[in-house]
Amino acid sequence: MRLITLSFLLFCALITNAQQATVYNPNANAEAEVATAVKQAKAENKHVFLQIGGNWCSWCLLFNKYVQENDTVKTAFDKNYVVVHVNYSKEQKNEKLLASLGYPQRFGFPVFVILDAQGKRLHTQNTGLLEQGHGYDTERVLGLLEGWSPKALDPASYAERK
Repeated sequence: MRLITLSFLLFCALITNAQQATVYNPNANAEAEVATAVKQAKAENKHVFLQIGGNWCSWCLLFNKYVQENDTVKTAFDKNYVVVHVNYSKEQKNEKLLASLGYPQRFGFPVFVILDAQGKRLHTQNTGLLEQGHGYDTERVLGLLEGWSPKALDPASYAERK
């Protein structure tokens, strides 16, 4: 009976890991996906959030899982951003796209790049600054998301009220 239980638990762990390990698509046309996201962001008055990394990167997969399981963070993303997972792996490094973004890979992975609704790079985030222990700090992540949201960068948000 123990062997069956152990086998079942191992099977569940493998399925969960396999589902998580497909966040990044090395066959995707990242430039086309970013262009589509920019159009969508413009239509929805949002920014584009590029999460750059790979399925080989435990911190990349951990961040994706963290966002999916943290309702507050997920809501902040849904409200302000169109998200694109940009692959960086031996199969596809997306070097041309990353060069156009100022070589964000210099910070390691994952690395985040925020674009405005015209596709202009606004910010590159070293994710090491968002970590706490073996995970991500919600206050820091929300600070990033709120600090670079369309509202935060709208001059009307800072106009004096009379």
